[in-house]
Amino acid sequence: MRDLNLWKFIRDRVGRQIPLALLVVLESEGSSPGRQGFKMAVTADELCGSIGGGMMEYKFVELAREKLRVSEQEPLIKRQIHSKSAKLNQSGMICSGEQTIFMYYFDVEWLAVVDELIGSLERNENGTLTITADSLLFTPQVPEFNFYYQQSSEADFIFREKTGYKNYLHIIGGGHCSYALSMLMKDLDFHITIYDDRKNLNTFLENHFAHKKVQLEDYSEMKGRISSGKNVYVVIMTFGHRTDNVAFQAVVENDYKYLGVLGSKTKVEQMRREWTEAGISETKINQVFSPIGISIKSQTPPEIAISIAAEIIAVKNAD
Repeated sequence: MRDLNLWKFIRDRVGRQIPLALLVVLESEGSSPGRQGFKMAVTADELCGSIGGGMMEYKFVELAREKLRVSEQEPLIKRQIHSKSAKLNQSGMICSGEQTIFMYYFDVEWLAVVDELIGSLERNENGTLTITADSLLFTPQVPEFNFYYQQSSEADFIFREKTGYKNYLHIIGGGHCSYALSMLMKDLDFHITIYDDRKNLNTFLENHFAHKKVQLEDYSEMKGRISSGKNVYVVIMTFGHRTDNVAFQAVVENDYKYLGVLGSKTKVEQMRREWTEAGISETKINQVFSPIGISIKSQTPPEIAISIAAEIIAVKNAD
């Protein structure tokens, strides 16, 4: 998890009394390369994380290091506009969009909060991180939102973030494509759960990319296992048409951000007829992504995984 590495970096450096600045993207709009919640830790000679890269990030790193050199502890909130036509706050980039960045000298007194946060992230739990101009707070209560930001004055604001994984991927079927998709999605900050009904399946047993693996007796056991949610993604890729159908009918009644079924066009057409005959509504059937993945003429499991991952990312970022 990206943030876990960052907080461990902060814990280590500040614990060793190395001066460190924390940079946080409080808000972002348009095509800004640094999205809301991006974070970066800066010391005199090390970096961890990112606030979007490019010229804008370079300038902030240099500014942070200058403040560290003179031990300036005054926090800074700075708006960046990624356009040469902007009269003020030009970032030096031309990608359009805007972002608000907060920077402050990290206080050793906040290490207890960092320890709580690291423990929660290592347990794959969610919680709430609250940042203001002069404080850092973590609580285990899980907010309904991913981010909340309000700025009441030039120097006063409140930023809240749902910590831990914000998106959950459930892959039903633990074969070669499942293994390849798990490997890709782990680096995209998805919490991954794999399900399979085959005993001693090597690709299931050797899948170290998934956070959780569930051995089933039958795919009908999937009923009720996956809750509805706007941050829940479900991919069905079992070893055959019959088991795909069993799994699909077990999970289809809930509402997910994404529900996809792997299969050829011919197989999918057959399954759609069977879903209709089983009494599944046309509305539900039309919400299913199948054939799954974007069309890139994929053939191998890694290529298929890339096409599926791209489709999931497109759905996730559509809002």
